[in-house]
Amino acid sequence: MTTLSLRLPDELLHEVDSHAEQLHIPRAAYVRKALEQMNASVAAQRRRTRLKEISLRVRTESMRVNAEFDQIENASHA
Repeated sequence: MTTLSLRLPDELLHEVDSHAEQLHIPRAAYVRKALEQMNASVAAQRRRTRLKEISLRVRTESMRVNAEFDQIENASHA
């Protein structure tokens, strides 16, 4: 396991200590959990963004295909 050193504003550190104490976990465990949750949140947002981009591409392609089918259907009735 790697050691990480960082500087925090005093107020933030007091909040971390307070919450960790309330949860009966060490400060380091609290910070690890916070980082894990942030990583999960960022990964989820990336997935949502990627799915939205893909969905828009699929929608555009689907609309193009539907337009082609409309042309074929209209041509067969002519």
